[in-house]
Amino acid sequence: MLALQITSLKLLMNQLLGGDTFDIFLLEEAVITTANTYTIDGHINKDFYPLEERGADCLPYELQPWSELKGLCFQLIKGKHTPLFFKFVFHLKPEKAAALLSKQGADTAVTDALKSMVLNIRYDGTKAVLTTGTSYHTFVMDKEADVIWDKTLVKYLAGKGIAYEEL
Repeated sequence: MLALQITSLKLLMNQLLGGDTFDIFLLEEAVITTANTYTIDGHINKDFYPLEERGADCLPYELQPWSELKGLCFQLIKGKHTPLFFKFVFHLKPEKAAALLSKQGADTAVTDALKSMVLNIRYDGTKAVLTTGTSYHTFVMDKEADVIWDKTLVKYLAGKGIAYEEL
């Protein structure tokens, strides 16, 4: 697990809500506190869709892609007042996670056991902190995926110009 404090909140917010930097993620949960507190559960309710739209081709994920929810979150955050708090829980899209582990030559047992590579973004009114994590279908002793995810995220943020201090 890695914890990074963002040094330029404005740049992070521009990339989070206005750019495509975080479009490689699915949203598990968003909590935004302004004048009210809004909670968004990113799990897709497949029963909402007609049967012909429920297949893997139409709904390939269990969670909603960030690209489809960031406009809503932007509308909740924008305004003349800074939010009091927000938290986003992201999962790297499964095909991106699998490609990353494959590219790094990760052990197949670890790859098979991996459920998701997680990124949490938490703003408390004064600072934004990003934390990483991994979730597995079963217990694994090997932390190879954790190390790969942490190193990759740091490199990705640097490539996007998002400055941070490691905590």
